[in-house]
This record gives sequence, C-alpha cells and structure tokens, in this order.
Amino acid sequence: MLKVYPAIIHKEDGYWVEFPDLEGCQTCGETLEETLELAEEALGLYLASLADHGQKIPPASDVSEITAEDGETTYIYTDMSKYRRDTKAVKKMLSIPAWMAKEAEIENISLSKVLQEALMEKYNIV
Repeated sequence: MLKVYPAIIHKEDGYWVEFPDLEGCQTCGETLEETLELAEEALGLYLASLADHGQKIPPASDVSEITAEDGETTYIYTDMSKYRRDTKAVKKMLSIPAWMAKEAEIENISLSKVLQEALMEKYNIV
C-alpha cells in the first residue's frame, strides 16, 4: 500500500528529515541519498506500526501547506506493506497474514466470501 507524506529535509553536518504530519517520525543520514532512503524506511515503519496497533493513519497534508524555516519541503513515499510486522498466518476459511485479517475485520469484509487475491488487490499489494 503506497503512502505519500510531506517531509522537511534539513542540512547540517549531514541531513535529517522530519514528517510534520507524523509526530516523532524523523531520521538522518550523512548524504542526501542515504537520508532519502532512510526517510522512506522511517515512514514505512511508522505507518506500519500505527496500522499494526489498530491506530488510525493520519491524512497527509499538502506540501504547499508546510512552512519550512530552515529546510526544504518535499514528498516522500513508501510501500508500507514492506514494513508490516504481524505477518503470521491465522486460520480462517483460508490462510492470510494476520495484519490482512485485521484490516478485513476493520473494513467488515467477510473472509468466507473473498479470496486472498481480492484482498491483495484492495490493499494494492503486488
């Protein structure tokens, strides 16, 4: 499931990134390339943790609404399905990862009527 959030990139001795919509979600690196790669990972882990703990994922602001006094604003995207932790299979009418079963329960999707491929399509998991 692809997610896109605005970020502020700061340059000091190296670089660090913060996500204004996601309190405490930040990372740093020595080079811009390393920092952007770590920002994708930090964003994915943060959002996956929220989802795995049944918390609501906040909506992303428009980058034009973000004011950065000492940095540059940009968008960072991540495929949060890469960072889901609760992937053990639970027995239902068919076997799917536990996080997928939770999502289906949240959305009131009857697992007895829906195949795993349909859920994968719904959550944009390739």
